[in-house]
Amino acid sequence: MEAFKCFQRKKEDILTTSIPTRSKAHDIIKRMLASLGDPYTRFLSPEEFTKMARYDMSGIGLNLREVLEDDGGVKLKVLGLLLDGPAHSAGVRQGDEVLAVNEVDVRGKSAFEVSSLLQGPNETFVTIKVKHGNCGPIQSIAVQRQLVARSPVFYRLEQSENGNASVGYMRLKEFNALARKDLATAMKRLQDMGASYFVLDLRDNLGGLVQAGIEIAKLFLKEGETVIYTVGKDLQYQNTTVADAAPLVTAPVIVLVNNKTASASEIVASSLHDNCRAVLVGERTFGKGLIQSVFELHDGSGVVVTVGKYVTPNHRDINGNGIEPDYRNFPAWSDVRQHLSQCSKLQQG
Repeated sequence: MEAFKCFQRKKEDILTTSIPTRSKAHDIIKRMLASLGDPYTRFLSPEEFTKMARYDMSGIGLNLREVLEDDGGVKLKVLGLLLDGPAHSAGVRQGDEVLAVNEVDVRGKSAFEVSSLLQGPNETFVTIKVKHGNCGPIQSIAVQRQLVARSPVFYRLEQSENGNASVGYMRLKEFNALARKDLATAMKRLQDMGASYFVLDLRDNLGGLVQAGIEIAKLFLKEGETVIYTVGKDLQYQNTTVADAAPLVTAPVIVLVNNKTASASEIVASSLHDNCRAVLVGERTFGKGLIQSVFELHDGSGVVVTVGKYVTPNHRDINGNGIEPDYRNFPAWSDVRQHLSQCSKLQQG
């Protein structure tokens, strides 16, 4: 509360002061945001804002961002283009609003969803309907995919130490638009190869797209089980995200974590742990559970503002605390089964 009052005082002082240059305005914004005492609420220069939209999951050399309009609506705009990349060469321009992909209306869809629609095999075509600028013409543009994002998933089949069981090992390096699809493919293939246990390695995974983390957690959970809670500034206001389908696999899972397991990784780890689907092995996680919104300013700069936080299914606050593992060292699979069985019995009362 005191930080907010300080922010308000600074705001009132600034509104009565003439600001001579854009650089000076940027400095003032930085000081105002710093007064809030939140290290994750910050100012982005135009260069930093462009770099932040770094995920090119499309395979056509563009980055998408949801932009809040003055009327409260949200538009999906192109806020990053690879110069002379497929989209740029075909005629897509910075600031274009994306209206449809392959005749599918994408208005109201997230950047994550639309990035997934843009993906496809190398050398194939995707048709994008865009509106140039705020008042420009609408155009349908055929773009040939040339830059295919690298898969964030590595997997292999291993044998347990005693050789009695096959273990599906999956390492997830980051959460991008390919993560859910590629991890689901790995899970199915490992299951077909005979895996009776799974290891999900989230060590050194600092996160990425939170929605990808939520969708990946759902792959392991029963329909109706809680993935995560989101809490806004009013702590009484809470949203619940639940799994909406049967799990892809039901075998016991070990999730490997360390002090660089953060954000979307912590959502997956806590969701599987609190629903008795996995044990956590390794080190306490990083502890970043904030919900943030990114707003573009008129000169191409932006601000990242914390608007809430994530709380685990067992109502633990991730942010600043991290998640403590169940084991420091790799346990026997018999211990894993026993641990998960006891967890389920406790939950059922």
